[in-house]
Amino acid sequence: MIGRKKIFCLILVGLLGLSSCGSPSSNSTKTMQTESELVYQSSLELEYAQNFSVDYYEGGYTLLTTKLNGAKYLVVPEGKHVPQNLDEDMVVIRRPVKNLYLVASSVMDLFSALDGLDAITFSGQKAEDWYIEDARRAMEDGDLLYAGKYNKPDYELIVSKGCSLAIENTMITHAPEVVEKLEDFGIPVMMECSSYESHPLGRVEWIKFFGALLGKEEQAQKIFEEQTRILDDVAADEKTDKTVAFFFVTSNGLVQVRQSSDYVPKMIELAGGRYIFENLGDPNTKRSTLNMQVEEFYRGAKDADYLIYNSSIDGGVKDMEELLEKCSVLSDFKAVKEGNVWCTTKDLYQQSLSIGGMMEDIHTMLQGGKEEQMHYLFCIE
Repeated sequence: MIGRKKIFCLILVGLLGLSSCGSPSSNSTKTMQTESELVYQSSLELEYAQNFSVDYYEGGYTLLTTKLNGAKYLVVPEGKHVPQNLDEDMVVIRRPVKNLYLVASSVMDLFSALDGLDAITFSGQKAEDWYIEDARRAMEDGDLLYAGKYNKPDYELIVSKGCSLAIENTMITHAPEVVEKLEDFGIPVMMECSSYESHPLGRVEWIKFFGALLGKEEQAQKIFEEQTRILDDVAADEKTDKTVAFFFVTSNGLVQVRQSSDYVPKMIELAGGRYIFENLGDPNTKRSTLNMQVEEFYRGAKDADYLIYNSSIDGGVKDMEELLEKCSVLSDFKAVKEGNVWCTTKDLYQQSLSIGGMMEDIHTMLQGGKEEQMHYLFCIE
């Protein structure tokens, strides 16, 4: 769970003597020893993701680790016993996985793609707030219940209905009292931290994590391969060296931009462009955004070839007039004068598997393609 450091320490008996303890994904023993031995088989090979690992053991047991907080989850196959003498911090999840409380909204897209919505009973979003059609329909049909936001869950509902696990995003670190209370009720917490992945496909690769949770690894692998195919296609073309600013105007008049080490600048680079802010922010921090004064944004981005307005917070803008009402100095920007201002669609932040499509759209934009060819960007006029 949140903040836990160890998986368990186990004792080898008889002729084998003593062995070290730890996860096979680190450089430690390949065998976890309990009264019923778990024998290591293999670890899932990851191409881009750096914040989780998956280890497999004989008998169908799966060990999931989230590296941000060191939390470990042992997935027990249906009909199999729970190994004895596990460390008390180990979270045990039985298959079939069910009665999940899904608060991390970006994960819903992954469950939907994996045909895994039947594992989720509780939602951190209301029906009208979902852009994932399967989730909206499930809530309208009563198969998915609204159970409150991350900082104010409906404890009575989730406890009475037998919630087995709460899947949160990193926002839960701002509400440690919620984690404590959930655990007091016997509900473990899993913190999904795909937002800490620096490579765009590192975020997408989290589908393998949830595929391993549900026992749908092959399906997850096929979905991920489709995303890598898109990357290969857009990366094959020659770089344009055209510059792009990705931004949002806050309610108090500041401009929110992405740190240069964030995944969005990386998407722009992979699509053949160049993020206008080359060395912005501290790459050693986990923050993806920072706010700057309008004057600073003007100096850094007024000559950008393209502007992309991020709609994920305020719902975006429908036309240039609305954008200039938010920030009038944009009228002096090169991209505004040349008609190269774009906006993301409202559903983008919930669509974890949109990253490949978004890179395609940016690539199309940079190549002068038509808006009709795009899915997640539209031109502001």
